[in-house]
Order: sequence, then C-alpha cells, then structure tokens
Amino acid sequence: MNTEPVIDSETAPVPDLRRVFAAPDGSGGKQVAVFPGGGDEQARAAASGAPLSVFVQAADPTGLRLRVFTPTREKGSSDSAAIAALSALQGSAGLLDVVEVTQGDPVAGGSGAGGEVQMAQLCGGEWLLRQGVVTVQAVTADLSALGLSPAGLVWVAGTGRPNLVVEVADLGALDAFVPDDAAVGGVNRATGTTGLILFCVGGPARADVSFRAFGPLKGFTEDAASSNMLACLTGVLGHLGRLPAEGTLIRAAQRRPGQPARLSAQYAPADGGTEVWVGGRVTPV
Repeated sequence: MNTEPVIDSETAPVPDLRRVFAAPDGSGGKQVAVFPGGGDEQARAAASGAPLSVFVQAADPTGLRLRVFTPTREKGSSDSAAIAALSALQGSAGLLDVVEVTQGDPVAGGSGAGGEVQMAQLCGGEWLLRQGVVTVQAVTADLSALGLSPAGLVWVAGTGRPNLVVEVADLGALDAFVPDDAAVGGVNRATGTTGLILFCVGGPARADVSFRAFGPLKGFTEDAASSNMLACLTGVLGHLGRLPAEGTLIRAAQRRPGQPARLSAQYAPADGGTEVWVGGRVTPV
C-alpha cells in the first residue's frame, strides 16, 4: 500500500462531514469528519466540530490506512470512523469490494494507537467491518442491582473482551432502563465481563432486533452506535438459533436515548461460534 498521504493537509483543510449509522429518519448516529490527508491531526480534529475525526494517511484500491482522533486525544481505532472514511473514499480511491483497513499510529507499538487491521466488505451499498467469530456461553447472574430480574439465565459473548447479554421483555422495558455506572460495573465484575448489552426482538422501522450497550468499565456509560456490541448480540442470537435461516443479514436499532442508530450485521456459522461483520449506512452532513 502507498504510504504517502493522499492530499497534503495544506491543500485540503476542510473535512468531509459524514453521519454514520443514522436512524431511518436521518436522526442520531455518529458524526465523523473525514480528512483526506494527514498533518496537524490533533489541532484539526479539535477544530472540526465533530466528536470523531479520521485522517486518511494512505489509500489505494486494496485498502486504507487511517488515524482517528477525538477533539482531545488520539483514539486509536473506531469502526464508525473507518466506515465513514470508506464511504467518503469509495469512488476517488477506486476501492475494491473487499479491502483492508489499518487504524492507528504506524510508529507506535502495541495495541490501541499501534495499528489495528480489519477486513471490510461492501454489501448492498453499505460497508461492513469484520468483527470476528463470536463465542457464547450461558451463565447465571444476579441482575437485581440493575432493577431487572433478580436472577436468570444470561449469556457471555465476545470476540475478545467478553460482554454480558441480557434479554428484556419488550421495547418499553428496553427504553425504560436507567443505567447506573456502579451497578453495571458491579455486575460486569461479578460475571467477568466488560460491557452490558440489553436487547429485545423487533423494533422501529422493521428492525429485527433492538438493543442498548453500556460500558462503564470501558470508560463510557452508554454507547450510541456499537459495532462490537452488536456483533456479540448477533452471536447470542445465532447460539439460540434465532437468526433468520433464509438470510445472512439483520438490521438492528440501537436505542440510546436521544441518539438512535441503525446498524447492519452479516452473519455466518463458524467453528466455535458465529462469524459477524457489522456496518451500516453513511450520509453526508
């Protein structure tokens, strides 16, 4: 892959603003500023007005090399940012339908800013990122601290860091849940998990499943559009035999109050679990 910036920062200071994973009515999702070249990344991210900025360090038909920043720090990697960049560069870079996306600082070592590599594919006009094979285990957990059922069967699912997955009765129960960081963190510690996913079947605009994602042990109370959390949920549905047998894709409504999102998950059986790719629609802002 070419390692030279696509366009020098001085010749392209204005970002391409994109909204990723918006709800069908255009609301919610995540706003991402896409810069077609590197240089002065932190300062430009702070001035972009977007919560996430992605800088395309290199691009060719086989993939992209990206660095992702919030207004205050380098994030390392972000599925939302990667999908925004793929959408923005799809035509100008002549991207193939299956490409490689590398995120992070190429000179830094280790994880985080060190360079995470994912495969991406174009499916039905949407870019999806491979999350990996989700493994699932049923467990019994005390959920009384969350104001849910005092005890019951729930699932631990993950592609790396495990998440606790809990089904609730319906959309009303899902929307009514009020997270408490201490309570969620306590349940996560007790179950050896790092995040909590609540879900119910169905949802608005013909969604197959609705969910919310919480992660105080990961540094946030509730995420608005969480690709890996949806991957874990999709793995649980596969484990339970509740994924549509006649298809390979489900639509999910993420229900963070005031910031709805719509994501897509592609699935296939795999050794030890379910292989999942997650992505969604991107629109210009």
